[in-house]
Amino acid sequence: MKKINRNIIAGLAMTALFVAGSCTKLSDLSPEAPSKFTPDITLTTPTAFRSALQTLNISVRFEYFGDSAPMLTESIFTDAAVEGTTDKTTPAQDLNVRITPTANLNSDDYNKIGRYWQAWWQGIHDANVIISRIDDAKWATPADKDAVLSAAYFHRAYRYYRLVHEFGDVPLVLKEETTINTGYFTTQRIVILKQMKTDLEFAVTKLVDNGNKGEPSKGAAAHLLTKINLALGLFDDAIASANLAINGPYALMNGRFGIVASDASKNVVWDLHRPENKSIAANTEALYVVIDRETLDGATPNGSQVMRNCVPMWHNGTILTPGALKPGISDKVTEEFPLTLWYGRGIGRMRGTPYATKYIWTDNTDLRHAKGMWMDMTDLVYNQPALKTTDAAWYGKNLEQYTDANVSKRFLNGAKDTIRAWFGWPHYKVFIGSAKTASDKWWSPPRGTNTDWYVFRLAETYLLRAEAYWWKGQNALAMADINKVRARAKAELLTDDSKVNIGTILDERQRELYWEEPRKTELTRIAYIFAQTGKAAYNGKTYQMATFSTNNFFYDRIMEKNDFYKNPNVVTNSGNHYTISPYHVLWPIPQSEIDLNIAGHINQSPGYSGSETNVPPLDKVVN
Repeated sequence: MKKINRNIIAGLAMTALFVAGSCTKLSDLSPEAPSKFTPDITLTTPTAFRSALQTLNISVRFEYFGDSAPMLTESIFTDAAVEGTTDKTTPAQDLNVRITPTANLNSDDYNKIGRYWQAWWQGIHDANVIISRIDDAKWATPADKDAVLSAAYFHRAYRYYRLVHEFGDVPLVLKEETTINTGYFTTQRIVILKQMKTDLEFAVTKLVDNGNKGEPSKGAAAHLLTKINLALGLFDDAIASANLAINGPYALMNGRFGIVASDASKNVVWDLHRPENKSIAANTEALYVVIDRETLDGATPNGSQVMRNCVPMWHNGTILTPGALKPGISDKVTEEFPLTLWYGRGIGRMRGTPYATKYIWTDNTDLRHAKGMWMDMTDLVYNQPALKTTDAAWYGKNLEQYTDANVSKRFLNGAKDTIRAWFGWPHYKVFIGSAKTASDKWWSPPRGTNTDWYVFRLAETYLLRAEAYWWKGQNALAMADINKVRARAKAELLTDDSKVNIGTILDERQRELYWEEPRKTELTRIAYIFAQTGKAAYNGKTYQMATFSTNNFFYDRIMEKNDFYKNPNVVTNSGNHYTISPYHVLWPIPQSEIDLNIAGHINQSPGYSGSETNVPPLDKVVN
């Protein structure tokens, strides 16, 4: 158990007391030792090093779980979603106003940008302690030592990959720091990625694919290396690293498996996303998962709450019957039609865009959008018992699809509430629990209890390789890899490779990787590649690094696909408009971090207040 430090300076200076297993209290500037344990004492045996690695594995899962999980913040800076909370002014909706270096950047009611900053730096520090002290233990074999070192390299590279595509150029720290440092300098993103590539090229030769679930595998390292190779514009290298996973002992799950394999009403996509199936040996698709079980020490408090984040907020009296305009839905799990037991009690934070919930679903065969797998509001029924006497004709009937003509009659607060209470969602992906019992240890009605979750999955590896082929102009090969993923989902196969472009790949990523991919990170990576290569996008535009913060593919893609950001007339109940700007391709570095760095210079992300004082970042590794 630990309380993460609030800033990079405290985080990178703090010794690795996380391995002691005691509670750690970190202050902003002067961390105090919480106990007698220090790395000198604790990191002296292979067992202690492996325990430290487990802490790093556990710390990855923060992104996916909890109320207003950080993945929500990643998602709303994209083409696929917006923040759906309509009754507060504080959520990240009017991004031009809300997202500044001095704003609240770490709150359920605002956003989790600051949480990402904290978590990635804590993980880098923890990995650096392992890397710096790897020779302090007596190892049975060199292979044992190299496996631990490689896992630490993986964790450091994972966090730096995310940092440079969330915040851009940041400091590069490659060793344990045992004193407080207030002299950090920003390093070029490309320099950081090159170092991570070197580390991962070592890691893929030392990690194995038959290790413990929840630990980095060779396939996971190859997958991450593929992303870094793409980010560097090394497309042949990206294909080669993707091949390490694709041609390894992994395979897409194409047949029924796991806990409900005998249920003929379900299919392989349902199986793939059952909590009980994600980490079992039969699952050959999982490259890296985070483990989170109610029965394990360190389980996420209050459960995953994935359903709370991702399911519409239909339960609060907003939805009325078409006839007598009576409240139509109850959230009690004891109703004749217990909707929240069947689907979870959501509050509509993760509001999918029409692009993500409608436009990309172009055929009727795709299992990922099949009835019972994907839920639309019209699949629900009016279940409020009072309707039996107040509007009996509608009790137990399917919800009526709203139209422009009847929407103001259907919703207590008019069209505004369609933001939060009326949209489709992938039930197969976010349903955590049992449809027979309220099997949520933490909540009733259920919000989503503890569950394993995919971080890297082979389906994404195919889409990464497809992307590498596309950047090289090998559209037929790109199409073949996309079709590998589509074939498993029984979707119509692509047949005209001349129509394959980066949009085709992004569409397939959205269909396949909901609440798995950090989509803002990936859109920013792709925007960087367009600017680095000068290759024309499907919109006919080319981009340059010199104007990256003012003219980029990230913004153009969002404004093309996200109806909320491109429509100035969309307003929430609280009066918020949805806005976004090109400079949001990167997030602001919290100003408090910059202010504490009194002996150095951490650059602010371009476009934000303070960036006018930026200095040229370091162009080489200096430590």
